[in-house]
Amino acid sequence: MNNRAMMELDEELNAQFDDLVNYCMVSGAINQELYAEYDVKRGLRDSNGKGVLTGLTEIADVVATCFSNGVKVPCDGKLYYQGYDVQELVKSYEKRRFAFEEATYLLLFGDLPNEAQLKSFIDILTSLEELSGNFIRDVIMKAPSANIMNTLQRCVLTLYSYDEKPDDISVPNVLRQSLQLIGKIPLISVYSYHAYRHLHYGENLVIRTPDKNMSMAENILQMLRPDGEFTELEAKVLDIALVLHAEHGGGNNSTFTNHVVTSSGTDTYSAVAASIASLKGPRHGGANLKVQQMFEDIKEHVTDLSDEEELRSYLNRILNRETFDQAGLIYGMGHAVYTESDPREVVLKGYAERLSVEKGLHEEFEFYDRVERIAAEVIAGHRRLFKPICANVDFYSGFVYSMLGIPQELFTPIFAISRISGWSAHRLEELVNKGKIIRPAYKFVGVHKKFCDIEER
Repeated sequence: MNNRAMMELDEELNAQFDDLVNYCMVSGAINQELYAEYDVKRGLRDSNGKGVLTGLTEIADVVATCFSNGVKVPCDGKLYYQGYDVQELVKSYEKRRFAFEEATYLLLFGDLPNEAQLKSFIDILTSLEELSGNFIRDVIMKAPSANIMNTLQRCVLTLYSYDEKPDDISVPNVLRQSLQLIGKIPLISVYSYHAYRHLHYGENLVIRTPDKNMSMAENILQMLRPDGEFTELEAKVLDIALVLHAEHGGGNNSTFTNHVVTSSGTDTYSAVAASIASLKGPRHGGANLKVQQMFEDIKEHVTDLSDEEELRSYLNRILNRETFDQAGLIYGMGHAVYTESDPREVVLKGYAERLSVEKGLHEEFEFYDRVERIAAEVIAGHRRLFKPICANVDFYSGFVYSMLGIPQELFTPIFAISRISGWSAHRLEELVNKGKIIRPAYKFVGVHKKFCDIEER
């Protein structure tokens, strides 16, 4: 219930509503000791935080441990797309455009394309990316939301109505739908941002069509910017950022959501909308925005950003829930799988430094680097951890997007633009293998009650 609706309730109804809230809080509270008693894998994780094995995939491998003298120990993280080391892939993309398109081909079809295959794939993608004027006017321009992720969900669901075979979940049809979404979601995201700024802030409305000779990263920049201009390094950094965010195994929240929803036999648009809903959350795709907000807060409260002791003191206050959002979290630090390093962060940090030099923001980069180092020490000491804490990919992604002139409203949609490739690959894998509907169990720990007449109650 929103504030306006609450204001319309009279005082007595407000009190009754407060009672309902209290009933809900009491009814929903479960004895936390029962989770240990029944060995419940909360969040589908074991007591050590490791994910419970729920499926098989060939699409991506997330590796954080290695064997030393026959013992499994933490090591620098590795991420593999269809068996290829992502860090090695990125090195191969250094002098080439269309890195994201090539990575998408790899995720969907299991191997790297040759030159002819890549050209054909790009031609197909660009032929499917266009949006009709009616869709832009009737869907994107109507009631745009301040949160572009909500608009993205609505637009994806509405595309169902524009599809002649929306409920056909055969592999050929789902592949067609997936390629259309991969091509259209960048346009929907950028156009939705422009529409919101135009209608709510009176900014000039510029709807620029994608250039078929440009990569997806280049088109995002030229469609977003008023002058449509960008540097070669800017396009390269965004292209690599899209590659790094495209996939992260079947267990991440939004991809697992796609597996769950796909297993029910639903349509592609519903499955992708569900994944977008998951990605919107601040514990998942919205984390990069929280990192940016945290850095803005640090700048407001720390007088000397080069003073490591002052930074250390303020980071401790954040962990002690004394400041910022009082959640006790240093956002961008730590990962569910990686301990020594997140390979995506390692790569993106290098590109962030290069871009900071071009933008004259290298001191800002050094500030991020300083916080990263001190935060790892502070968290380890605060939680009395003996294993290392590493920064994750969200730590630098917001900084990179800011240097690229991408507004904060588009931070998480950029993640969705990238991750749609991974979602599509996993949806197709789920359909090809004809798995059972995913249905984990929940243990009932309530009390069976006897029914009594209304009068007695």
